[in-house]
Amino acid sequence: MVVAVEALPTPDSPQRQARRSHWPRRLPRELAIPQTSLWFNLDVSAKRHPDKAATIFCGASLSYAELHAQAEALAGWLQGQGVEQGDRVALFMQNCPQYIASFYAVNRANAVLVPVNPMNRMEEFGHYITDPQTKVVICSAELAGIVAAANAALPQAQRVKAVLVASYADALPPPGIPAELGLSDALRQFLCAEPALPDSAGLTSITHFTCWKDALDQRLPAGPHRVGPDDLALLPYTSGTTGLPKGCMHTNATLMANACGGGQWGYASAESVGLAVVPMFHITGMLYGVLGPIYQGMTVVVMPRWDRELAGNLISRCKVTHWTCVPTMIIDLFGSPNYKKFDLSSLTYLSGGGAAMPQAVAERLQQEFGLTFAEGYGLTETAAPSHANPPERAKLQCLGIPIFGVDSRIIDPVTLEELPIGEVGEIITHGPMVFKGYWRQPAATEAAFIQREGKAFFRTGDLGRMDDEGYFFITDRLKRMINASGYKVWPSEVEMLLYRHPAVQEACIIAAKDAYRGETVKAIVVLRTEAKGKTTEQDIIDWAREHMAAYKAPKLLEFADSLPKSGSGKVMWRLLQEKEGA
Repeated sequence: MVVAVEALPTPDSPQRQARRSHWPRRLPRELAIPQTSLWFNLDVSAKRHPDKAATIFCGASLSYAELHAQAEALAGWLQGQGVEQGDRVALFMQNCPQYIASFYAVNRANAVLVPVNPMNRMEEFGHYITDPQTKVVICSAELAGIVAAANAALPQAQRVKAVLVASYADALPPPGIPAELGLSDALRQFLCAEPALPDSAGLTSITHFTCWKDALDQRLPAGPHRVGPDDLALLPYTSGTTGLPKGCMHTNATLMANACGGGQWGYASAESVGLAVVPMFHITGMLYGVLGPIYQGMTVVVMPRWDRELAGNLISRCKVTHWTCVPTMIIDLFGSPNYKKFDLSSLTYLSGGGAAMPQAVAERLQQEFGLTFAEGYGLTETAAPSHANPPERAKLQCLGIPIFGVDSRIIDPVTLEELPIGEVGEIITHGPMVFKGYWRQPAATEAAFIQREGKAFFRTGDLGRMDDEGYFFITDRLKRMINASGYKVWPSEVEMLLYRHPAVQEACIIAAKDAYRGETVKAIVVLRTEAKGKTTEQDIIDWAREHMAAYKAPKLLEFADSLPKSGSGKVMWRLLQEKEGA
């Protein structure tokens, strides 16, 4: 059940007038969202543009016809491993053409994709096997050992039975990566490496590891495609204030809403060229690198990871028109000694979120390149954007306006009453892209929604305000979360991992200011008695980097004799956070 509250103000209230006052005249208020699966988008684009490049990866092109054929073959292979409708398949790799093929193969096989951050370590990856009850894992070769070790640590009944392993080298151009792209030696070696597969017989009791090429060569025919708009398609994981990460249930329809809406909002078409550098496991990277471009029939220039020199060269050489990014990437690009040599004249739409765009950088973009950075706002639960700035009328440090079919309000987080224009409260959102709830977490799902006027509104946990023109601004968070360059870090998860260190008696994670990332992770640690004088701050930081994703690992650490606690024994993290802020 969801909480029912009293009706909202009348339709002619100032709040409602503001929400519709500056809607772009070129756009419809709502979209006629296709009632199909996401696979259908690739099927259509491959028929419309068979010879057109679907992806460009370090100089190698993959046509729409080739992408379609790979996805069909992989879907047959997945079904050959026993994957049935609704089964979960985990995807664990960096951005690459195989990532896109894998997504559509899973959808074609009527299954559900579980995207996993490739920075996760063995201790973290096991959760993405057990919680979604994953049947098969698709991973890149350098991560196969993590999959194998995490699988081996689980009871036999919970282990995955098959792993498909892709190599980035398979997607590179046969002559090699063009020197003029300016890849660093480290990135070049990473992409060209072909790590040996783990010994499945001796280590994991996985039935088998299969190489990407071998799976394609089997050419197993896929059975009928049965899923429709309301079937589950994606299970991205997000953490919360307590406990382990939980899956957000997205259907084909909730993802389709933004896949087809993004093009209209940002002037995209089949003639557009997108730069996919936001990690595809992240909901923003998934939307702008995997879902939206295929719906539009665009060409996607895929970057395996951020590298400012590579980004500048790719935009210049491939005539990139659309780039969705994190503001820190723009800042870093401007920091390149070569940035004036980059030709950014092809860019027509620049957008992003995850952190506020500094005014000085936004002004520099406008003055030097004539580009407006259109900030947006969304969560994993809203399949990326629920709000966006119209590029023709964008405001800085602003979430934008609610997009197609979205109804957002500002409410008092305690009384749940709608607040007047300008007052700060919790942002709640209703729209076609809002998820269907948390996987196997009915209590968390119930707490995440309230009912107003017969509609379920998602409680974002973000505090914000709406101005008299209907634009939304974020001011603070109700949820205890750290935002480091767009990566969301949930303190409770990091604390649980730190407690595994033999020297740690207690730990509290807070946010610290960071000039580049916005925020960074800081740990306040109480050592066990026997570890005092023997364990240093750096010892624990180094341990954390080995046992958790790099963006979660504390960058700062401070020892304390004790942590402040409430009368009920709970750690008073807000007190520590306020002290850090002061």
